[in-house]
Amino acid sequence: MSDKDLPQLCLITPAEIDLETFSDALSSVLDAVETACIRLSLATRDEDRIARAADAVRLVAHDRDIPVVIETHVQIAERHGLDGVHLTDGARSIRTARKALGADAIVGSYCGNTRHEGINAGEAGADYVAFGPVGAVALGADAVADRDLFDWWSAMVEVPIIAEGGLTLELVESLAPVTDFFAVGDEIWSSEDPAAAAKRLLAPIL
Repeated sequence: MSDKDLPQLCLITPAEIDLETFSDALSSVLDAVETACIRLSLATRDEDRIARAADAVRLVAHDRDIPVVIETHVQIAERHGLDGVHLTDGARSIRTARKALGADAIVGSYCGNTRHEGINAGEAGADYVAFGPVGAVALGADAVADRDLFDWWSAMVEVPIIAEGGLTLELVESLAPVTDFFAVGDEIWSSEDPAAAAKRLLAPIL
């Protein structure tokens, strides 16, 4: 595998962030590991808090020419100058989001471990499809998106794919030949040094 074929990083924010300190933490990770995209993924439903987080993340990311997508909130993406949206319902909302955000926006979708849902998302115009979890998470082993799915997709479909959820060093090494991106979030933010944790986790592609 040549360097240009190595998967890239999509960095997922923590579900809860401290707006006073997160910009520095985010900057340290971005300075340590080359990042292709940032996904703002917050647990709160407080639109004001989400909007303020969107502004903070955008400032750090755009200063480094890194695009930002936000999970689900199409209107916030539009109002706050973000680069697109990450949907969580397969193919169902892609056309609506595309109409709202325009042809140049990034519109991607999480499709679990379902090849059929991924194909539908691609046909609906998704810029990428995310599959997961690829490792052990709270959802349980039955929901895991296995390597065969990525192997088939990378051979048969041109739409870029993201591997995410429960990533380990071993999974990064195994999936690197058959995915375009790794989406990393909880795997590093629980560490005292997220930047160092990212470098350890992604060592096979750095």
